[in-house]
Amino acid sequence: MATSDDRFVSAGRLPVRAAVQELVEEAYRRFVADEEGALSSVYPALAQADPECFGLAVAFVANDLVESGDARIPFTVMSVAKPFVFALVCERAGLDRVRDLVGVNATGLAFNSAYAVERAPDGRTNPMVNPGAIATTSLTPGRDIEERWAWLHAGLSRFAGHELPVDEATLASALATNHRNRALANLLTSKDALAGDPADAVEIYTRQSCLAVTAVDLAVMGATLADGGTNPLTGERVVDPETAHATLAVMTIAGMYETSGEWLLDVGMPGKSGIGGGIVTVSPGKGALGTFSPLLDATGNSVRGVRAARLLARTLGLDVLASAAAVTES
Repeated sequence: MATSDDRFVSAGRLPVRAAVQELVEEAYRRFVADEEGALSSVYPALAQADPECFGLAVAFVANDLVESGDARIPFTVMSVAKPFVFALVCERAGLDRVRDLVGVNATGLAFNSAYAVERAPDGRTNPMVNPGAIATTSLTPGRDIEERWAWLHAGLSRFAGHELPVDEATLASALATNHRNRALANLLTSKDALAGDPADAVEIYTRQSCLAVTAVDLAVMGATLADGGTNPLTGERVVDPETAHATLAVMTIAGMYETSGEWLLDVGMPGKSGIGGGIVTVSPGKGALGTFSPLLDATGNSVRGVRAARLLARTLGLDVLASAAAVTES
């Protein structure tokens, strides 16, 4: 379809709602009994999650939603906030400013690696790993922490279509134990790769990570990116289409950390995981999948969530890299 700037945008559609509901429920039944993985121990509060929880939701760009299982059980968004923060900051500061400060290329290292910062002469990583995400958050506008947080909180809530609450217990746990992120912020500052005070950046970054979301929220947030930056449920334009495009690009590059290549091969679309157990997977022009299951693999990705995304990418036609031979009339 043609856009206002005459760019032709490839698009498709999801199957009819009843078929999507059936396939989502099938994915739930297939993986709900899986018990592989372990709860995150990064913050003490995360180790208290219920390992039995598993929820799935698909949001259509055509203003519809299906769900199965524990799709409305709240959990902390953690790193799944990163692409949405990136989008909001790019919309405000400009993509070039964010790219110049943060970088976009994959590190191939763990999400909290200090070496990724040290080996780069300018300290640039990418917005989907902790140092790059902290640098991105450092660009939030405002005169003080509270004003900056209010701006960011409001923007993330617009992606979800309602105000997202803070999980205060997890926030307290994270603020008391986020020594690694504080060290990363100080390292970034030493390389002039962070804007403003490093302690302020880590404080805001920790708050954004501790927002409570559901699988339904993640699906709607992802569908907002799939719909060119407009929330399909509220009709509000959260970011512009070019910002949504840039966000999906960085998700594709490093949204699943060092397994992003395997994810792209198996799932074929942008995704972002978090150690709270959430994954958002976006199919541009069609919709998004939100999953929640707190049992994680060795790289910090939800085991059930990855398996469900692999299955639904194929059965729902979400894979943006999939194609079939064109049929021509004789």
